[in-house]
Amino acid sequence: MNKKVNIGVVGLGRLGSLYANYFANRLPEANLVAVSDVREEVAKQVAQQYGAKKVYQDYHGMLADEEVEAIVIVTPTKYHKAVAIDAARAGKAIFCEKPLSLSIDASIEIKEVVEETGAFFQMGFMRRFDSGYLAAKERIDSGVIGNRVQFKATSRDRERPELDYLRPENSGGLFVDMGIHDFDVARWLMGDVKSIYATGGVLAYPEMKEVGDVDNAIANMYFEDGTLGVVDLSRNGIYGYDIHSEILGTEGTLQIGYYRETPIQVMKKNAISHDVVPGFYERFEKAYVDQLQNFVDNVINDRPPAITAEDGLKALIIALAATKSLHQNRLVELSEFTD
Repeated sequence: MNKKVNIGVVGLGRLGSLYANYFANRLPEANLVAVSDVREEVAKQVAQQYGAKKVYQDYHGMLADEEVEAIVIVTPTKYHKAVAIDAARAGKAIFCEKPLSLSIDASIEIKEVVEETGAFFQMGFMRRFDSGYLAAKERIDSGVIGNRVQFKATSRDRERPELDYLRPENSGGLFVDMGIHDFDVARWLMGDVKSIYATGGVLAYPEMKEVGDVDNAIANMYFEDGTLGVVDLSRNGIYGYDIHSEILGTEGTLQIGYYRETPIQVMKKNAISHDVVPGFYERFEKAYVDQLQNFVDNVINDRPPAITAEDGLKALIIALAATKSLHQNRLVELSEFTD
């Protein structure tokens, strides 16, 4: 009989509940044995729905459970540090959703405890498991487009989340919450970032001024090797969920992403129309499942994590540098955070 990994999921919001579903129904080598959420009724409901036999309102109980071998952290970001460190010291394998934390100090502490304990720790950046981004990585590495010159990325939600979520003390702000996916992909496809200059504003949702964050922003980057990058972010895509990236090379260009969800176009007089990608779940469902499969496979086969705490820290530094640039209206060197 093939080995299975006994999984406990901590945090049962929209994404945490999806992960519980995937572990229970989509990943044969995973065994969802426990769930935890401060909302006891939510935890009980998810456990009943997906067959988890143990429910914890306090995640410490899950960490003390010897049957649970791996912890999957899908809590609000501000709780990542406590859960990750406690899980590492409890000897559990760990999967942690992005971002690693809200601060560099907290992220470094997570990284140091993981190294000190030798705990298995894998970050969740699902775009690295999307077929388009994987194909782009392979083609870049094989030299199909020659030398890399420019990186461009667009991330647009069709509408803003709830105001309380958008508060920087909860989400980290636009660059940490949303842009960090693009910054991670930029590092993965282009290399480390040297400096960044960001602009932004409250342009679509006036009520966002009260939370201290922007709803639209653009970040221009210099990579360590001198190549260029730009990321544009928006909370008001309106037309649909828009995730696109482009890598320009000396011998060609790669474009990643699509607008049309259903393969049909309606062609009428003076108009051709199609639907759009409605949200993150539809766009990246397979990537979410594949990244969790990769996590389970790595734990079972004693392989190193595909995305490390160091990756999470470096992506966060870019996002925080962009945030600093936005507020100070100047070019920010990443060395300001790393020296």
